[in-house]
Amino acid sequence: MTNHTRPAVRIGMVNYINTAPIHEIWKSRKHDASWQMVEEHPAALNQMLAAGEIDLGFVSSHEYGIRPDQYEILDQLSISAHGPVGSVFLFSTIKPEMLSGLEVLLSVQSKTSVCLVKIALEKFFKVSPVYIEDEVRNARKRGATGVLAIGDDALRLKIEGTYQYCLDLGELWRQFTGLPFVFAVCAVRAEFARAHPNLVSDVHRELIACRDEGIASLAEICHLAAPRIPMDVDVCHHYLRGIEFNLGPLKQQALQRFFTYLFEFEEARKECLPLKIRKVEE
Repeated sequence: MTNHTRPAVRIGMVNYINTAPIHEIWKSRKHDASWQMVEEHPAALNQMLAAGEIDLGFVSSHEYGIRPDQYEILDQLSISAHGPVGSVFLFSTIKPEMLSGLEVLLSVQSKTSVCLVKIALEKFFKVSPVYIEDEVRNARKRGATGVLAIGDDALRLKIEGTYQYCLDLGELWRQFTGLPFVFAVCAVRAEFARAHPNLVSDVHRELIACRDEGIASLAEICHLAAPRIPMDVDVCHHYLRGIEFNLGPLKQQALQRFFTYLFEFEEARKECLPLKIRKVEE
């Protein structure tokens, strides 16, 4: 007897509110039971995609940059910003230009943001801190002078206002490069895409449809997302308006610039990586 069971797909979704315009709409729509949504922070999703524990999803740009042969990028989808991103901050008790030799705690939740803060400090500000990796909640206990925080942790620290200096890394990147910054891409394992091209196309179109509906319903999305921090709904709306979810030519150029830095920091194998973009199939 022929088995007509539809192939399953495991889809990684970042569990920060910066994906709420896509994620909240996704949860409100009906999908085939074989479509499994896996919610995690970026570093966990990176590991899962590399290990084949998910098939596609939003992962750090860093993950694609160090393993480009394993993935394709789904066109028109990203988590990015052209200027301030509002949830990737370097917090510090002193001016960032004075951090040489002092401890900066790095969030363990995103390799992209870790590399970005190193680029900011070492390339842009010409300082050499001592980096330690830990959970953001341990920053005060460890006595770190600076701390990289991302996502919901960053939003909470910003609201608390306990650090004198708060540097938005998306804005800093734009100041020094003139480019937007792409924090995450939606990538699919190349072998999975080859085996199930129609399924990947179906999920790809659905993610774009959710994005478009979510952006059009941003006020309603904010009422759902804001209590998670918690934060004021208007503040949430201002924040989410600064997050972009597309991936046009300028953002692809920005990815290439970031990958060049990855090579300089010996994170990536090649200085200039050709982006393998999987177009949306109608």
